[in-house]
Amino acid sequence: MGRLPLIIFLSVFLLTFDYYCFKAILAVFKNWKPRTKRIFSIVWWGYTAFLVVGIFSSIYLNLFLTVRAIIMVAFFLTVGCKCVMLPFLLIDDLRRGLIKLSRWRKKEALPSTSAEPISRSAFIVKAGLLTASVPLASLSWGIVSGAYDYKIKRKTIILPNLPKAFDGIRMGQISDIHSGSFYNRKAVNGGVDMLLAEKTDFIFFTGDLVNDMASEMRDYQDIFTRVKAPLGVYSTLGNHDYGDYHFGKGPSPAKAKNLQDVIKTHKLMGWDLLMNENRRLKVDGEEIGILGIENWGMGRFPKYGRMDLAVKNTDDLPVKLLLSHDPSHWRGQVLEQYPQIDIMFSGHTHGMQFGVRTKDFQWSPIQYIYKEWAGLYQEQKQQLYVNVGYGFLGYPGRVGILPEITIFEFKRA
Repeated sequence: MGRLPLIIFLSVFLLTFDYYCFKAILAVFKNWKPRTKRIFSIVWWGYTAFLVVGIFSSIYLNLFLTVRAIIMVAFFLTVGCKCVMLPFLLIDDLRRGLIKLSRWRKKEALPSTSAEPISRSAFIVKAGLLTASVPLASLSWGIVSGAYDYKIKRKTIILPNLPKAFDGIRMGQISDIHSGSFYNRKAVNGGVDMLLAEKTDFIFFTGDLVNDMASEMRDYQDIFTRVKAPLGVYSTLGNHDYGDYHFGKGPSPAKAKNLQDVIKTHKLMGWDLLMNENRRLKVDGEEIGILGIENWGMGRFPKYGRMDLAVKNTDDLPVKLLLSHDPSHWRGQVLEQYPQIDIMFSGHTHGMQFGVRTKDFQWSPIQYIYKEWAGLYQEQKQQLYVNVGYGFLGYPGRVGILPEITIFEFKRA
């Protein structure tokens, strides 16, 4: 299914869903005065029209980022609340259906012209409305408080083959900036201040600089140009950086230019973008390898990465650090085919921007899709770290899974 038919299908589905909720509410509040019902109808369908037009405009028009953010906030809050209300309406319809069936079996049904309708349960519908206010509150709080509530995560990484010169060296990692979703420059700049205050020796960025278009960095390039470290900033591309979701998966001149503009942005910021290649990081005459590949993901995600090129001429290096955006790459290829990779650094999952994460426990619905979705993992002698992201995508907030800046210290033992 193409992009436009899919969007039209979803719009029709949401409008039908809206009508179902609308009729249920009117049925319960049937004692409203005609004027009140008229005002309610105008507000309900006016707001729905705003959302539908807004979503289409966000996709096909070059709206200001703030306007797009407002539309997305409204969309997610509305759909989230109605989805919570839906089970209550379905339960009420089931109740009404059982009553109707019971009447039919007892042959008590009246002629269709005079049959008394089975009214909706005011208690069930009002309970649904009340329950729908819970996600409204939590999702609203996630937008107000969670979207830019950057947290420092500290990890010690043990690498037995680490050269002595690198023992105790410190690295920072950020991932999934998604600049097209931002709407608060001051907050984004504050997160960069937090990273720079850690004074790490080098920094990794593990992909998804933008949502779709290189132009999304227009208002934020100056902020991320500040991200510097003595031994360099190394970056890679994520699945969103190629423009596949905007231009389609096939080649086109516009898509190729957009990708080149994304690559140019990394260069202008002073970041060393690794595209199926490697660098030698040298300290006091000793070296380790930094390898970076283009996006490689399991399932529907593109496999642009070439590990055979990334590992070329690195056999002599005692430690190899890999930047690869999608954590599914670790289990899908790295563990089985590239045992020389000591640790891989990823992002991509966002921790679904929803869940619970404490020092000793973490849960998110994303774990039913990705086996490795947040934090540090180890299998045999190989390790993986998944950063849950600096930015956000779709839902413009975070609940429980907060934006992350990771600080690593590498030790020999």
